[in-house]
Amino acid sequence: MSPPNPILEAFEGSEFKWFGHSIVHAPKTKPNPATWVMCFVSANLLKPISNGCIMTYMYPTYIPISSTESVSSARYALYLYHEGWRKIDFKDHLKQLNGVPVLFIPGNGGSYKQASYHVFYVRSLAAESDRAYQAGPFEHLFYHEASLSSEEGGENMDAVGFQLPNQYASRLDWFAVDLEGEHSAMDGQILQEHTEYVVYAIHRILDQYRESCEAREREGAAASGSLPKSVILVGHSMGGFVARAATIHPHLRKSAVEIILTLSSPHQSPPLALQPSLGYYFAQVNDNWRKGYEVHTTLTGHHVSDPVLSHVVVVSISGGYHDYQVFALLFNLVTIDALHMPAVLANVRSKLESLDGIVPPTHGFMISSTDMKNVWLSMEHQAILWCNQLVVQASHTLLSLIDSRTGQPFLDSQKRLAIFAMMLRSGVPQSLNLMMQSRLFHQSAHIPIKEIKDASGSQVNTLSSCPSNVHWSDDGLERDLYIQTTTVTVLAMDGRRRWLDIQKLGSNGKGHFMFVTNLAPCSGVRLHLWPEKRKSNLDLPASRRVIEVTSKMVHIPSRPAPRQIEPGSETEQAPPSAIFHLSPEDMCGFRFLTVSVAPRPTMSGRPPPAASMAVGQFFNPKEGEREFSPQSMLLSAYYPKDMFMKEDHPLAFNLSFGISLGLLPVTLSLRTASCGIKKSGLPDEEAGHIENSRLCKLRCFPPVALAWDPTSGLHLFPNLYSETIVVDSSPALWSYTQGSEKTTVVLLVDPHCSYKTNIAVSVTAAATRFLLLYSAQIVGLSFAVVFFALMQQAHAWDLDLPMPSMLSALEFNLRMPLPFLYLAVLPILIPFFLSLLMSQPFPPLLSFTIVSIINYLLANGLIVILTLVSHLIFYVAATIHVFIKTRLYCVYAEQQVLKYFRSQVFDGNSCFVFLHWFFNLSSNFSSLKVVRVVRVNPLLVRALAAITLACFVHPALGLFILPLSHAMCCYNSLCSFAWRKEFLEFNSDGKDESKQFAYTRERRVNQNSPLKCNSSDSPDSTKSFGDTQLEIFHHRHGLLILDLLAVIMVLPSLVAWLQGAFVVVQRIRIGHSFPWFLDSALSIGVILHGVIISKLEFNSLVSFPIILGHELRLNYIYLLAGYFSFLSGLALAPYCVFYAMAATGFILFACRILRGRNGEKGEPHFGSRKHSHRH
Repeated sequence: MSPPNPILEAFEGSEFKWFGHSIVHAPKTKPNPATWVMCFVSANLLKPISNGCIMTYMYPTYIPISSTESVSSARYALYLYHEGWRKIDFKDHLKQLNGVPVLFIPGNGGSYKQASYHVFYVRSLAAESDRAYQAGPFEHLFYHEASLSSEEGGENMDAVGFQLPNQYASRLDWFAVDLEGEHSAMDGQILQEHTEYVVYAIHRILDQYRESCEAREREGAAASGSLPKSVILVGHSMGGFVARAATIHPHLRKSAVEIILTLSSPHQSPPLALQPSLGYYFAQVNDNWRKGYEVHTTLTGHHVSDPVLSHVVVVSISGGYHDYQVFALLFNLVTIDALHMPAVLANVRSKLESLDGIVPPTHGFMISSTDMKNVWLSMEHQAILWCNQLVVQASHTLLSLIDSRTGQPFLDSQKRLAIFAMMLRSGVPQSLNLMMQSRLFHQSAHIPIKEIKDASGSQVNTLSSCPSNVHWSDDGLERDLYIQTTTVTVLAMDGRRRWLDIQKLGSNGKGHFMFVTNLAPCSGVRLHLWPEKRKSNLDLPASRRVIEVTSKMVHIPSRPAPRQIEPGSETEQAPPSAIFHLSPEDMCGFRFLTVSVAPRPTMSGRPPPAASMAVGQFFNPKEGEREFSPQSMLLSAYYPKDMFMKEDHPLAFNLSFGISLGLLPVTLSLRTASCGIKKSGLPDEEAGHIENSRLCKLRCFPPVALAWDPTSGLHLFPNLYSETIVVDSSPALWSYTQGSEKTTVVLLVDPHCSYKTNIAVSVTAAATRFLLLYSAQIVGLSFAVVFFALMQQAHAWDLDLPMPSMLSALEFNLRMPLPFLYLAVLPILIPFFLSLLMSQPFPPLLSFTIVSIINYLLANGLIVILTLVSHLIFYVAATIHVFIKTRLYCVYAEQQVLKYFRSQVFDGNSCFVFLHWFFNLSSNFSSLKVVRVVRVNPLLVRALAAITLACFVHPALGLFILPLSHAMCCYNSLCSFAWRKEFLEFNSDGKDESKQFAYTRERRVNQNSPLKCNSSDSPDSTKSFGDTQLEIFHHRHGLLILDLLAVIMVLPSLVAWLQGAFVVVQRIRIGHSFPWFLDSALSIGVILHGVIISKLEFNSLVSFPIILGHELRLNYIYLLAGYFSFLSGLALAPYCVFYAMAATGFILFACRILRGRNGEKGEPHFGSRKHSHRH
């Protein structure tokens, strides 16, 4: 009899039979399509991304800084960066240190010694900082500048008022730490060691400045300014968290760190939240930061001292929706390539990079690269440090923090934060409501109004006057144009002023005015508000009440204008580079709005754009409102949503999506239908489409989309004709509040053209985003799924029912309505109950529930795949083993061995004498007490070995013993089952054997099987030997899945720990070889659970006092552990599942001790399996 193919039967969904016995009751369903989607998504994540970044080039030289004798400095190093290709003398260069020290902290796996350009990124920042210092600050373009909000202390800063410097006072001296390329993102102990060395490096840098100053004084040089008292910290990835951890380190000098800039760094929790000690270290550092901003008062409320961190300002820059290399880390770990991968760690969600709840708004903020001024790009995790647009902006920002009077950063933390906001934030409002609200007179209350004269001689009150060197020629503004339509268009720099009657054009609800252009403010275009003549509330001449509002123009990104061979030969309209908006409140009390365009030969020296463009319109915002419900968004994946925009449509369309585009990205396509060439509105599809499209591109400006998200802020999409719009947000999480699941998109389109718009959810992009956003949640829910399956097995054992397989238990737990409701739905309701108890905002009910259920189903699918794969491996291995042992070798080998030993015995061969002596020696060794104890108690030996490795080497090594032991037992059970089947076949002719004789023969076969597991040896057992082996297999297979997941959780930490033999030797030498106590303690609990519960009879616990009418049994403990793991997954803290596993292990250990004591006293104990034997 040859065994059937288990692989084919598993995927056919039929009942899984092996040697005539049912092993797995697989559900009769087709393969889950989600499996193929996940495979496609995983491959899609590894594809290269075009982000629009420009490469940064440099000529690096690294100067080593001598270190004092310390524990940390024995393995790490500190370097000073120098930009230039010429050879320099290191000692002389160190003597000349007199700038502002900046320490760069690399992220996971970063080290300057690696030759790859994308590993050690300090050279990009340092090189651009050197060029920025030599070239000077940016040229002022007179766009609207961002400022601090009221909750950030912006009102006080506006009252003081200050401007950015015209020349930088000091250069930046860039230092960098060499952390040997260690993977700090995977191990909490490595992260703590990096923190300690960064503290040492900060002190060493400050001491180096003192030593350099003393060396110059000894040589007779004059004193050059004051010595720095603090170091600016710039951290990439995990280096940003290390910078914060070093700031609150107890050994750090007071005020040694006052400015921290983090680039794509996690702050809320680890991106790979798998190791308990790593999650604990994050929580500890964040808790100390929260306490650092608390004001110390007495019991009576009197002020004692300022907060410890009151002088520290933190700014976090995220990479946007393209920063998702956590999955690259996981794939490289699988291929054992993690030791060579560059700077692995990245943040999947902007929520991780947020400083909310850690740093108050008055001392820091987070900004996405998509919202950064002069950047507006989303980039990968490594690209954030070589992307020239971002590096240049960050370099100028750091240089702007230096006070020209002292040559060191400003002492006022509010001024430093205001400079960060002004240099990094764009002037675009962070929401559509802010754009539509009045901001004009709020600003005029704090900015002095200056009086100047325009070209016509009228006196003008201006909010932010254009400088005197930017003016137009005397013969400018030749003729005035009076616009009679609601839309005004500028196609050339004609030097004319266009008058728009606000009262006339702004009637019929069209009270808002929007203006888009590629002309620069002041030098290209100016806008003024004029009052109605002879009617002044202040009884002043009309000329004194004209207000210039040019400063309200907001800069937006734009792609390069189309190439123009000669004047008038452009092939398409130029893209807009600025937007301008006036609300009805802004225009209240004014009669006219003028748009003055400069003549082409400007006096400012700035060359005019190749193609000039400006379009303005009075419009009603309600006419452009479009709302997409969650249902319509989901249906658009199969039936795209079409929207027609006829000519003379609103310039701005407000698209409101019921589901965040961070979860369901949409592909927005705009096709030009007509532009006044045909009067019919929309042309036919057949004739003249190509020529019509070419002419329309020449007349209408490219569309622009501005997407607002409550979490990640602004995302801009210029030149949008067909693009997938996605925002960096992860809605439907426990920490999110109501309303965070919506996204607003403002679409700016030329009203002269009609468009056919197509909106559809991108299925591939949505699947990719879903896997990125909720991977941590799926990991935690996977443990809950396994616990629930073990609960069903323990419950079947208590009821004296056949123990179900893992697949059967998983299938049963998904049945509706029970037990699905209390296993999947009930835990989802717990966060709402906890939010009610703690008076916190509720998460979004509908999206949170639906996404959590989907993640639970995906976790079930993941465990099903893992179970099937392990099943097939065991079945194939057992089949091969039985075939070889039984069919080819067993009989022949037995005959030959017996024949050989008989000949040796009768001939008295010396070889037999030697073997006899060896067997006697082995028997004497086996008779030792220690050896007997080891043989009698294999579980004790297994537990001691695992605990020793977990406590003194690494937890992963100790935990690895558990799945290895379970796997060997599963393999042995299947082999024993197969041997028993073969024995029955061989004895099929001897039907007259007695039952006792058959049992004896069967027992001999079982004793000769390898790695014998626990089984019933009683001939009166109600279950056959084969059924017992199958129960052992199902039981140990469930434990194998659970312990295998635990090993996978700590595997990244082991990879980081074993990344090099030299590093391991260094750790042992300096006394840092032992794991953290938390990891070891939790590993002991996990090991106790895996060892104690490995025997079937331990499924029953000692009877505790009756609780709510029921005895506390193992299935209840597994249920509670599953609930805890479920909540850990919802909280994006999968490492907390170790607490549930360890608690289960310690409870089992305590019950095992109590059960032994009750047995010694002769007291009966409850919980044993009923009717397991005949009596």
